[in-house]
Amino acid sequence: MRSTRPKPLHRLCGRPMVLHVLDALAELDVARVVVVVGHRAEWVGKTLVEHAPKTLDVQLVEQAEQRGTGDAAAVGLTGLPDDTALDADEADEEDVVVLPGDTPLLRPPTLAALVRYHREHDAGATLLTAEVADAAGYGRVVRARDGQVVKVVEHRDATEEERAITEVNTSIYCFRRSLLAPSLRRLSPANDQGEYYLTDVVGVLHEAGYRVEAVTVADPMEAAGVNDRAQLAIAEAELRDRINERWMRRGVTMWDPERTYVDAEVELATDVVLLPGTVLRGACRVGEGSEIGPDSTLTDTQVGDRVEIRHSTATDATVGADAVVGPFAVLAPGADVPPGGVVAPFTVVP
Repeated sequence: MRSTRPKPLHRLCGRPMVLHVLDALAELDVARVVVVVGHRAEWVGKTLVEHAPKTLDVQLVEQAEQRGTGDAAAVGLTGLPDDTALDADEADEEDVVVLPGDTPLLRPPTLAALVRYHREHDAGATLLTAEVADAAGYGRVVRARDGQVVKVVEHRDATEEERAITEVNTSIYCFRRSLLAPSLRRLSPANDQGEYYLTDVVGVLHEAGYRVEAVTVADPMEAAGVNDRAQLAIAEAELRDRINERWMRRGVTMWDPERTYVDAEVELATDVVLLPGTVLRGACRVGEGSEIGPDSTLTDTQVGDRVEIRHSTATDATVGADAVVGPFAVLAPGADVPPGGVVAPFTVVP
């Protein structure tokens, strides 16, 4: 049977999922980002080169054999600058944040708080955790009496007592860099999956006497992974709500935000009005004072100032300032409506 599980390059609000994760990192003080891929490395690399935030130093490394998250972390470390040039104190001060590519709702302040807490508590590792009502399928966070984390146990390997724990691992971590590589070398694939679990590093560090802390995310939705098409739809709805709210706070009017769809790469000027049923896809740009909709779909289209587009569609088109389009017009790829132009109802502009 063909798998329906979304991958990090599945599109979410018009962008591959992994790019939403990189967007969050781009707002933080990050020295380098390493993206670990298992297959189709050339395609992934091309996508990152073309669309990743330009402020990030992104390195791509390939995990040739899928041997688990622990092995992926070890491969990822090879993409970081060589730490042999650093003295012991400098190396001990560096941290590595590890996060999955399918958590598109993660907010930059949450990551910043994780790193800050990690450093304030001089931890060897700090986990981002979540409290959930139904923890089935998640790794459980096992704490000692003093609150420090003892281990993370995967659901399939957990005892009944451990499965009753409602604090779960989000697979987002901050590690002291000098400790991560040695800990990874101590991992064993002696588990139900026969893989090297990154979660086992928690137990390794605890047993070695290092502090392992945890920060619980206030909104579990932030750290939610996308494992199937239903979760993809939930993440898409949440992200679209965020996008719409951001534009409305910047001066865009949406008559019905629940029926207005704006992709992540769309750019809107002030005083734009979007009527119900409007869909803006790809790299659309809409000028000041323009009104789009109702029931209009624009894809990769450039719209000037004070334009009106009614019940129409446009793909890779250009509409000049003060133009009127529709209703029920179609602008085909390459169509160019001049400033002040009028596209009559039921017209197709090639």
